[in-house]
Amino acid sequence: QVRLVESGGGLVQPGGSLRLSCEASGSTLDYYGIVWYRQAPGKEPEKVSCIGSSGSATDYAEAVKGRFTVSRDNAKNTVYLQMNSLKPEDTAVYSCAVRFMAVDSSCPNVGYYAMDYWGKGTLVTVSS
Repeated sequence: QVRLVESGGGLVQPGGSLRLSCEASGSTLDYYGIVWYRQAPGKEPEKVSCIGSSGSATDYAEAVKGRFTVSRDNAKNTVYLQMNSLKPEDTAVYSCAVRFMAVDSSCPNVGYYAMDYWGKGTLVTVSS
């Protein structure tokens, strides 16, 4: 059982930055790929970014490329999402999810509901 807790959300002005964290407990994340999702009211979860178990494989949604950076610190069992140049359309609940990948260090390539564990999310509001 993996428990995921996100933090770092809040209210920020357009153009500002936030750094989200996803801390895991109950198991090491060494063999898990992680995906960051966001969900706006009334919409399905949207994949924002992912990172493989070793950190070498990453991917981003087109809407956030060049603005968001995903990273992980396996020693701290934590994954981060650095968000820069935030826009009002980035407003959503951001959550992380993990999938056991064993020795496969690529990003998980399954849908949201096929991930193994999910966090409850942290709210990001971009507004002036």
